[in-house]
Amino acid sequence: MRVVDGAALEADAATVRKRIEAGGVRVATVGENVVGALVCDGDRITAVATRRRWRDRGVGTALVSAAAERRDRLVAEFDPDVCRFYESLGFEITETEPADGRLRGER
Repeated sequence: MRVVDGAALEADAATVRKRIEAGGVRVATVGENVVGALVCDGDRITAVATRRRWRDRGVGTALVSAAAERRDRLVAEFDPDVCRFYESLGFEITETEPADGRLRGER
């Protein structure tokens, strides 16, 4: 939860616990430390977070790639400032409907 909270993502603890129980959470660790987390609800990515000092080191990419290995399709809604991240992972980007400034990616 601290990784998700630190990334200022909207995911409450109860939701994350439910996703853990359902097998929808992936974590990236270095030693005993969690450096990144990905939360899915089925094929929908609800949160991807990486500790600030571990960003731009492939942690988020590894988490999304691990999720993609278990799904035929992944969908995410996100802010435009992370669009390049999703594009680099092969997501097709469109605007959300109704247009609210967020983007939708599918792969």
